[in-house]
Amino acid sequence: MRSLYRPRKKSKRLERVEKMSREEFEIMALDSRVELIRNLIPIGLMHIFEELDKEVTALCGERYERKNEEVVGRRHGSNPGSVRLGGQKIGIQVPRVRGERSEIPLRSYGKLQEEKAANSLLLQRVLYGISCRNYEKAAESIPGALGLSSSSVSRTFVKASTRKLKEFQERDLSTERYVALFIDGKTFAEDTMVIALGVTERGEKRPLGFVQTETENEKAMADFLRELLRRGLDISEGVLVVIDGSKGLRAAVRKVFGKRSVIQRCMWHKRENVVGYLPKSQQVWWRKRLQRAYDRPTYKEASTELKQIHRELEHVNQSAARSLAEGLEETLTLHRLGVFSVLGQSFKTTNCIESINSLVEERCAKIDSWRNSSQKHRWLAVALLDVEGRLRRVKGHRHLSKLREALRRQLRIGEGSSQSKKVA
Repeated sequence: MRSLYRPRKKSKRLERVEKMSREEFEIMALDSRVELIRNLIPIGLMHIFEELDKEVTALCGERYERKNEEVVGRRHGSNPGSVRLGGQKIGIQVPRVRGERSEIPLRSYGKLQEEKAANSLLLQRVLYGISCRNYEKAAESIPGALGLSSSSVSRTFVKASTRKLKEFQERDLSTERYVALFIDGKTFAEDTMVIALGVTERGEKRPLGFVQTETENEKAMADFLRELLRRGLDISEGVLVVIDGSKGLRAAVRKVFGKRSVIQRCMWHKRENVVGYLPKSQQVWWRKRLQRAYDRPTYKEASTELKQIHRELEHVNQSAARSLAEGLEETLTLHRLGVFSVLGQSFKTTNCIESINSLVEERCAKIDSWRNSSQKHRWLAVALLDVEGRLRRVKGHRHLSKLREALRRQLRIGEGSSQSKKVA
């Protein structure tokens, strides 16, 4: 007999959210409660006055009760004041407490007035698309908001972003050990902002710095790399530097990092440069051939196949053949180090830093015209710091110790000390 039972489609269930009880709220530390209050706009003001009233009661006792010796103050009316709520300045009447000789300031009121958290929230709102000009309209949902003119928001953003820029430029790089660097440029109007992205031994991505320059020329790049070293970047154990093929950048890496670095040229840029010399009708076929060659797991296999492609291209298009031959060995660095099979997906191209450039573009695209260098530097620093906390570790990060050992072998790091020990 045919069963009448039909399996039902799997229903979607919303994840259960735990509700905070009044008791749990009451035992939270004051700082945590203040932070929570800032983000609960619909009931924020109610909680603010509850917080102020509790402190007043602790200082003055309950209303209309007989005062005992432990009571240190007495209620003394109120004064107009303001608090930060949801990134906005809200006008309120602040209770006053009078002691024996002078007025007693309310600790909870001081906490609610702090600008640090409010400025951080405003920074994010401007960064994510609420312009200074439209900020006042965006704040209309909060009755009683004060000081929201576009000029005041602009000044606050400039002040907060200047602090972020200083924080970014002065970060100590010696606190982490980096095994690889990605270096690439991003266009801001007529300038190029070259960004350095470091990869730690745990696989975490860290924007290290940037420099404003018209082109990736050797002098500007060399000065930039020296600045990273001055801030504590440690390359004593060797470092893999992934670049797009810029001659000036390559020369700067060789000049500043010397024998403590190996260069991995971006395979994607090399492939596209080569096929760019060919007719469009032939590009797809040659692109697939080049990609298959680069995907070979060993250095010998990849090198042999690329050399065969080079010989064939000499008969088809000598300009494409010369493009392939230029810097070919540097596109095979991961193969030569023996780590392509486990780390090739992350380090064979500059995709890691280009994806960060895309995230920066999302945050900075709303700027129609860049007024000056300071504006570019501030926006880029704020965007990079915002992006940093959202970055995932590189794929294959568990194998980065193999890259470290391969770099030591390739650069012969530690051989001198081991030989001296044998002699001794």
